[in-house]
Amino acid sequence: MKLYLAEKPSLGRAIADALPKPHKKHQGFIEVGNGDVVSWCIGHILEQADPDNYDDKYKRWQLDHLPIVPDKWQLKPKYKTKSQLSVIRKLVKQADQLIHAGDPDREGQLLIDEVIDYLNVDEDKKKRTQRLLISDLNRSAVQRALQQLQSNTAFMPLSVSALARSRADWLYGINLTRAYTIQGGKVGYQGVLSVGRVQTPILGLVVNRDDEINQFVAKPYYQVTADIQTKNSESFIATWQPSAACQPYMDDEGRVLVKSLAENVIQRITNQPAKVSTVKKEQKQQPPPLPFNLSALQIAAATQYSMNAKLVLDVCQTLYEKHKLITYPRSDCRYLPAEQHQQATTILKHLSQLDGPLSEAAINANSVLKSKAWNSKKITAHHAIIPTEKPSQNITLNSFEKNVYQLITRQYLAQFYPAYLYNHTKVDLDIAGGLFTASANVPKQIGWKCLYKKENKNNEADAVQYLPEINKGDILHCQQGNLLKKMTQAPKAFTDATLLAAMTGISRFVTDKQLKSILKATDGLGTEATRANIIELLFKRGFLKRQGKLIHATDAGKGLINALPEQCTTPDMTAQWEAMLNNISEKKSTYQNFMQPLSETIHDLVTIASSHLPTSLKGIKSSQKPAYMKKRRRKKNAV
Repeated sequence: MKLYLAEKPSLGRAIADALPKPHKKHQGFIEVGNGDVVSWCIGHILEQADPDNYDDKYKRWQLDHLPIVPDKWQLKPKYKTKSQLSVIRKLVKQADQLIHAGDPDREGQLLIDEVIDYLNVDEDKKKRTQRLLISDLNRSAVQRALQQLQSNTAFMPLSVSALARSRADWLYGINLTRAYTIQGGKVGYQGVLSVGRVQTPILGLVVNRDDEINQFVAKPYYQVTADIQTKNSESFIATWQPSAACQPYMDDEGRVLVKSLAENVIQRITNQPAKVSTVKKEQKQQPPPLPFNLSALQIAAATQYSMNAKLVLDVCQTLYEKHKLITYPRSDCRYLPAEQHQQATTILKHLSQLDGPLSEAAINANSVLKSKAWNSKKITAHHAIIPTEKPSQNITLNSFEKNVYQLITRQYLAQFYPAYLYNHTKVDLDIAGGLFTASANVPKQIGWKCLYKKENKNNEADAVQYLPEINKGDILHCQQGNLLKKMTQAPKAFTDATLLAAMTGISRFVTDKQLKSILKATDGLGTEATRANIIELLFKRGFLKRQGKLIHATDAGKGLINALPEQCTTPDMTAQWEAMLNNISEKKSTYQNFMQPLSETIHDLVTIASSHLPTSLKGIKSSQKPAYMKKRRRKKNAV
């Protein structure tokens, strides 16, 4: 008997639906027509043991217990799903062959592997375990996946990477949270000071941004433009490009801060000849944007519909599990396998029957076109989020589901439209010895941009000007110079969209130059599956707050960041860990190479926490109470 072990009941039902009938439904599993069985976990049915599972003394939070580093790691069954674990235990013993059907990512791989290990499956059965990768819950897609089973051992590095991540989070979170909560109590802060290797640097980003905004002082700066006229009385505007000699009068971003310098330029160029020194003409093209991964989708939904990251993830799970309208949503990939292009005709046909403008877009799409998105070499365990082959016209979606589905659909349709083509012209002018430039883009083929008309209108408020036909060596006339006074702008507070963008492009916020270059290829705080929940957690724990669309740190959040050593509050360390975890999954590093130095780091950080009181939290109140305080209060009340 084969046992298919899925990550969730919805996935289990989808697998059973693609297997021989008749089916017999039992408590916690489905028996299919050929005698094979499909069962499932309910997410993680095992979790890391608590400190007091290792030793009763850890029920009390004391500095002299830290750091807590287990000699032999333990997992324990989650209370709510113990009965399902018992079902799986019996089925695993009866099965001749195991089929691992966890979600196609790092966590999905570990989730089933840890159950197999916990149940002490013999080594022979482990080696023969096969891996089923499903990213689309529709029957035809599941049937295709069932024909492409692989050896589960090939995915062990993914599992080891996820295991290292799980244990690292436990070590970091348990030890530093206890250390700072205890120390916070000594200065009067009665809340839990939760510290995490990902959540705390995210909080640090927000605190630092708030500080930059609060400390910002606006300064004036000056730009000079020139009104240019040709011999045929055609006109355009050119912009002054300050030379190296002007640098003493400019800021780090190349803005002129001295008004008299700009006024001197205006005086020199007014009513002067303007010689064309360079004319550069190019035909350029812009390919369609790649299909979405989860973070890119969350950013788009936040920007267009003000949906927070957690809401987008929840909606995606519904579209995937309940409606089966999209492929696996917790993807970090924006590419598609080459063979997936064969399904384009069917998908486009179904999309053409949608209500609204995307129906016409699907009718006009060219299924023969193959954008750069179809690249099998870029695929790992999963691919980009796209519509499935299932028609949606008979499915009722709420407004959130409809908006997210349309975003995914439009991004997929863009792959079947030609590139956006335009002619780009750049002109350099010499006016009284100063360099002035002007440029223009003239569209030649709108291509995929026709699907984004609304966004294009918003983005083209300051449209690039028209340039008349001019040639190198032409002598034009500068009628006058214009002084533009502007003010430097404070950094903008984070929103859901920009905070997610910061997490996915974390190298921009990393201070170490060497690490910055490494992370350009492997950056990212957290994973596609965890980012939304981590942001939400910071709100629940009272460290972040919303003001309309803007995200700010609370007093408790600021106090915590100011109490911690810098290495805990910046992305450098945790981003480096993510790169190392990625190396483990790609067989470029090992579990021990990651965990040993991490344990030493934890020890050093606990020592730092123990030797300093977090005075930045003095006078700040919290409604949360540390777990150990709650227990002692209950005992007192019981007496």
